Amino acid sequence: MRIINQIATIYRLLVFKITKNEILGFEKSTFIVGLIGTWIVGMGRYWDDPEAKLMQHLGLGSVIYIFVLALLIWLILMPYRIREWSYFRVLTFISLTSFPAIFYAIPVEKFVSMQLANSINVWFLLIVAIWRLALLFYFLHVFTRLNYFNIFVLALMPMCLIISILTALNLHRVVFNVMSGIRIENPHSSAYTVLIILTGVSVILIGPLIIAYMTNVYKYRKQNDQSEN
Repeated sequence: MRIINQIATIYRLLVFKITKNEILGFEKSTFIVGLIGTWIVGMGRYWDDPEAKLMQHLGLGSVIYIFVLALLIWLILMPYRIREWSYFRVLTFISLTSFPAIFYAIPVEKFVSMQLANSINVWFLLIVAIWRLALLFYFLHVFTRLNYFNIFVLALMPMCLIISILTALNLHRVVFNVMSGIRIENPHSSAYTVLIILTGVSVILIGPLIIAYMTNVYKYRKQNDQSEN
């Protein structure tokens, strides 16, 4: 019965129907299901990528990512003093949004040409990225009830921060590989090109997003202080 409830929770989350009460009711078992799903999807994402590192093949990169992203989102929302806001709830939610990434594990290159496989993988990347970002928008809206501009900034800022930090650490290697044509026979090469474009956009947006975030927090805190007085 509990397994059926967990599946129902995941389904409602993925189709944007989960309520705040359901989020508040997240249990340890819900997180464990999300963690296992993240791990499996993480392994599936790189199983046919010959240049992936051992940590990626083991799915550990995806597991670490959800902990870091959840921590960042939790910290960014702290100044808003949202009631019942907790790291566990954010982490559980983020882990459950990993399931759409199962599309990455489909070995499309086994059934179609390498060129078509590249195109399909790009579409998978875009669909999953938009889906998960939309889920984050929905989660923040349902839980915080902040206005849409605040939600827009709060949803985009952690993603842009992580991408910008990863860029500073090692994306130059990916850029070099794509531009030099080393990955031309890899079915994920076009997806890497899209990631580079998204990275450029993130680096451009991160400054304005931080400024907007600080302004929004100041206005929100000032408005709350005035209403309390």
